[in-house]
Amino acid sequence: MIVRSILLALTLLVAGCARPAPEGVTELSYASPYGPNHPFSKADQAWMDWVARVSKGTLRIRPNWSGSLLSSDMSMEELRHGVADIGLITPIYSRGGTHLTRIQAGFYSSAESMPSQLALFDCMLASSPQLASELHGLKVLAVQGGPSLGIVTRNRALHSLDDIKGLRIRAPTELLTVLGSLGADPVNMPMNEVYSALAKGVIDGVVAPADTFRSLHFAEVASYYSTLRIPRGAYPSRAMGEAQWNALSEQQRDILQRGVAVWQDALMQELKVAWQKGYDEAVHSGVAISGMSDADQRRFDALYLQDAERNARGLDRFGIDGLAVFRTARASIAARDQVRCSKQGE
Repeated sequence: MIVRSILLALTLLVAGCARPAPEGVTELSYASPYGPNHPFSKADQAWMDWVARVSKGTLRIRPNWSGSLLSSDMSMEELRHGVADIGLITPIYSRGGTHLTRIQAGFYSSAESMPSQLALFDCMLASSPQLASELHGLKVLAVQGGPSLGIVTRNRALHSLDDIKGLRIRAPTELLTVLGSLGADPVNMPMNEVYSALAKGVIDGVVAPADTFRSLHFAEVASYYSTLRIPRGAYPSRAMGEAQWNALSEQQRDILQRGVAVWQDALMQELKVAWQKGYDEAVHSGVAISGMSDADQRRFDALYLQDAERNARGLDRFGIDGLAVFRTARASIAARDQVRCSKQGE
């Protein structure tokens, strides 16, 4: 009750501060925890420009950057209550109600390209009413994947999996047990809190792509980067409250529906560019970059898959058939960078 009252107050405050749109123009608010120069935000702006162009200016998006409206861990609930019309969501950090969405992010072994990650998520979503139910009250406007992850560390180079032992490492939910089995002390936190945690020594490292050396300035607080290939999962990342979606005209909904592919393509392009710029920034800043042996990579890949299946089985306690979704994912990956939807048992 208290949370709903706060959300309502915020909604009224935002509504009171916003200037009315000109006659014939529908203005929708967009909220992101990132600043306007972040790669995510550049993709967001490309999508906004497309919407304005295709709608001939009758549908426009008003951005609110840097966490001014939505929080990282309550963004989905806040959108459902109309704190913003559209927003960047992070179901993998949500406080509750997204168990399967978080766990499925660990089912992406061999889906290394971003198009294959998005195709695999769509495959699992189509096969699982339980996965779809976690998105109730929302209209998803973009799904996001990304380049393979590595490990950024403050003051220890990682030349083998054994070097991970004893380090406190921020990682997404689906990797916590894997890192724990290697002797690390894994923790989960929103990515926008990691810079401070690294700078203060609260954590020793973070599982992250190379773009973070530039986009999140990790080159300022970390000295090493391991190129151990850690699979990247896809997840719904941009959404609109269902009530706001239903209030739009059919023509406006059609524009936003067509914009899903536009937004996803923009995200993929910006992430590719950002990864290379981040890697170059790491090299320029003197970050020591090291790889691991093929044997260590195979060992990690095996642990990753074993843990994914174990996590899928563990969802039984919530009444969720995670194992069926895991099996769908494995059956749907025909080869590296190729995903086909196939029914379990084909």
